Amino acid sequence: MNKALLVMDVQRDIVDLADDGSGYLPRLRTAIDGARAADIPVIYVTIALRPGFPEVGTRNRALTAIARAGLYVEGAPGTEIHPAVAPRPGDVVITKRRASAFLGTDLDVVLRARGIDSLVLTGIATSAVVLHTLCHANDLDFDLTVLADACLDLDPELHRVLVEKLFPQWADVVTVDDWIDTLGPH
Repeated sequence: MNKALLVMDVQRDIVDLADDGSGYLPRLRTAIDGARAADIPVIYVTIALRPGFPEVGTRNRALTAIARAGLYVEGAPGTEIHPAVAPRPGDVVITKRRASAFLGTDLDVVLRARGIDSLVLTGIATSAVVLHTLCHANDLDFDLTVLADACLDLDPELHRVLVEKLFPQWADVVTVDDWIDTLGPH
């Protein structure tokens, strides 16, 4: 199987809001470095909404709340990928305008062009981008792995329920260290 590591919504404002001091960014950096050492592409996904929020419908509660707060505006400093895990030149960065990394983006085209059929998911928040992308990728028949400790959520109990109860129905759920061990010598 051809794998890719997805690093999703690990942007300055989101990290500032969600990081709980548990060492999330260093763990994610370990996953990124492990992927690179194993020649697994690292693909970044960000959320960025247009100024004025023309893509936000009033029936979408989550995006309406984001728009009201003026968050994640395209080009704003807080929307950039956190420098602790920033992409390298040539890395693919996908911009999304919804929770799923697939909806309305060219992620599927990028993956299929590279022959990628297996995804390793990381990101913030477990109950948003990770959940929505996992569901979408499952419906697209990707082989799936979730790095439980490279995902983070504002609600630790919700994170626990998702990675322990729901996600295992569709994906292998492992820690960063356990996943790195499966990659072999590097």
